Amino acid sequence: MSNTPADAFEVVEATVSEVHAAMTEERLTAESLVDRYLARIDAFDDELNAVLTVNEDARDRARRLDERFEADGLVGPFHGIPVVLKDNHDTHDLPTTAGAVALSASVPPRDAFVVERLREAGAVVLAKTNLQELSFGVDTVSSLGGATRNAYDTDYRPSGSSGGTAVAVAANFATVGTGSDTCSSVRSPPAFNNLVGLRPTRGLVSRRGVVPLSETQDTVGPVTRTVGDAARMLDVVAGHDPEDPVTARGADAIPPDGYVSHLDPDGLDGARIGVARQFFGVHDDDAATEADATAVTAVVDRAVEAMAAAGATVVDPVDVVDLDRLASARVITHEFARDFERYLSTLGDAAPYDSLEEVHATGPVTPSVASRLDSGGILDVDTASVESNVGYLRRLRRRERLRESVLSRMVEDDLDALLYPPSRVPPVAIPDHQPFSEMNCELAAHTGLPAIVLPAGVTDDGLPVGVELLGRAFGEPRLFELGYAFERATDHRRPPERFGALAE
Repeated sequence: MSNTPADAFEVVEATVSEVHAAMTEERLTAESLVDRYLARIDAFDDELNAVLTVNEDARDRARRLDERFEADGLVGPFHGIPVVLKDNHDTHDLPTTAGAVALSASVPPRDAFVVERLREAGAVVLAKTNLQELSFGVDTVSSLGGATRNAYDTDYRPSGSSGGTAVAVAANFATVGTGSDTCSSVRSPPAFNNLVGLRPTRGLVSRRGVVPLSETQDTVGPVTRTVGDAARMLDVVAGHDPEDPVTARGADAIPPDGYVSHLDPDGLDGARIGVARQFFGVHDDDAATEADATAVTAVVDRAVEAMAAAGATVVDPVDVVDLDRLASARVITHEFARDFERYLSTLGDAAPYDSLEEVHATGPVTPSVASRLDSGGILDVDTASVESNVGYLRRLRRRERLRESVLSRMVEDDLDALLYPPSRVPPVAIPDHQPFSEMNCELAAHTGLPAIVLPAGVTDDGLPVGVELLGRAFGEPRLFELGYAFERATDHRRPPERFGALAE
């Protein structure tokens, strides 16, 4: 490691604003910061298995940014900030694999929209992270990367599919990270790794250049250690993209003063929070035990008490939605093969295959994913006729009605947010699979409404638990106010003891 001013700068738990303050005070350079994070990856990732690919150009990129800083100061809001990307985000200079051996040599011709935005803001793409293969599941296991382990206990799952990013950010391998969320993926991995995760409103952030699972559910979101850094990242990546027309919905919804301006330490004072008790407790007795659910409920109940102590009015319980009707709006089976095929077509001559079926046939695909592909009917879907499938169209219409119903409940009860645990149970021990039936991901995924996950504390076994707040459409500013106030009032974020500061 080079002898630089960074010798006086501790990267563990460093935020974007702290990094920039150190740069401005000439205590830190972008290159030395990159060196620090790479040293942590070298030291710890053999145990965690969070990183798939390290960007060999990261140091050169940081050095160029240091030269620009000498001449012009900070070039943007993410100047010199090392970022890890979930490896389903297209990068023109690195493979984009979705964790699949079959895509291990696939280098897209251009960056994903969010990657373009981050680089334009001055970010350094440090590495790409492991994920549940093809984002299809909640364990974070892939044929290319194997199994990622929880940063707080390596015998346990980190959840998924963005588990590699969550573990990397939790273990301080980078300042911030990105994930994608189809159903749970930027919420349960942060919850299981003592982090903040944000699923934006559908239409706020472009999905162009992200390997898809479900066009009507997919979105990109920040994975960070603090609410402030999540707001800073959303300020960078939110915006209209003509190549993703759904972002026209959010074009006028971004606050003119940005999301960071909504970091209000008194944001819970006078707020009204509805506790959705129907999302507590075991959902499937064959998948989990009531004792597991009780451990999570105890932590989340303490979070509710903390919000009340900070000035919130708690409405408990609030009956939100019929759970069977919510589950009946699932469309991944209809959309997965179609949307994946469309993505491959965007790669042009760089596309290694033409369809999901070809990728699956080529193998190897991690067994839990291969089994679901074989048994779920996904490969039997006629991708050319999905849009005329009556059952599929009914499910999409059902989603509109679900969204209207949830928003109506929030208006009738004058609620700023609905509260529930992102997972009813804690992380499970490897090699067991994290039960999808206990994930509370569908309320946000099927309605397209925004949700933020915050560190809520730990179980008696020391496993992190998150609390999720679901807001109104394009209500991210209010969620940041609530989340920042809760963060300031509770200070639950702690780095994993096993992966602390490196010895000098």
